[in-house]
Amino acid sequence: MTEPGSRTAAAHGQTAVLVARSPERAAGLLALLRAHGLDPVAAPVIERAAVEDRAKLDAARERLADGAYEWVAITSVNAVDALLGAAVPDTVRWAAVGPATQQALARHGVTVDLVPATATGAGLAEAFPAAPRGRDTAPRVLLPLGDLASDTLRAGLVAKGWAADVVTAYRTVTRELPPELRRPYDVVVVTSGSVARQVAQQLGPQRVVAIGEPSARVAGDVGHTVLAVADEPTDESLADAVTAALVST
Repeated sequence: MTEPGSRTAAAHGQTAVLVARSPERAAGLLALLRAHGLDPVAAPVIERAAVEDRAKLDAARERLADGAYEWVAITSVNAVDALLGAAVPDTVRWAAVGPATQQALARHGVTVDLVPATATGAGLAEAFPAAPRGRDTAPRVLLPLGDLASDTLRAGLVAKGWAADVVTAYRTVTRELPPELRRPYDVVVVTSGSVARQVAQQLGPQRVVAIGEPSARVAGDVGHTVLAVADEPTDESLADAVTAALVST
């Protein structure tokens, strides 16, 4: 950690943390960090935008309502907001990559059947059951993903015998940090690979705490120093990781 007063972010004598997420979504983490005596601020560097052509997404929603899918696999809160709103048959089962997506689905009255122990696309693919055998065609899974999503989950499900129907549910666009927040920080919290890339572009290499291993890998690839990785993708785990990282540096 830098000496007190040597960085603009530490002007108030507290360790400054940037949570690269909207203040609304970061509210719980901000409160925990303040309780640890830190000086956090939150601002997004990316944001969700609607797909420019909704035809494929609307068609997927219609197929979902008609019972074409046995499972829907959700890897982002943004996908929940983009996909739901129409009637969903009781026969479909839901998989959520982690607690945040599970909670987002619960707000729509959806009960989640599968949450992997490891909250990543690879973890979800590993935890997913194998497709039932003895059918003329492979049973279908709907994957509403962001436009920058990797192919990991789709490939993992196909390997288990599922027909994985990928549809772009939202786009990821850049959100510029306001000038007053373009300053040094002791730690930056990154919650996705896309966030890590944008932080590097807007602020240069930083000392970061990542929400999970995929985010940490991208952060390292773009030049950040990864101080710690949260054990779970929760506010409590992120706060603990930030605190532990600062104590050990």
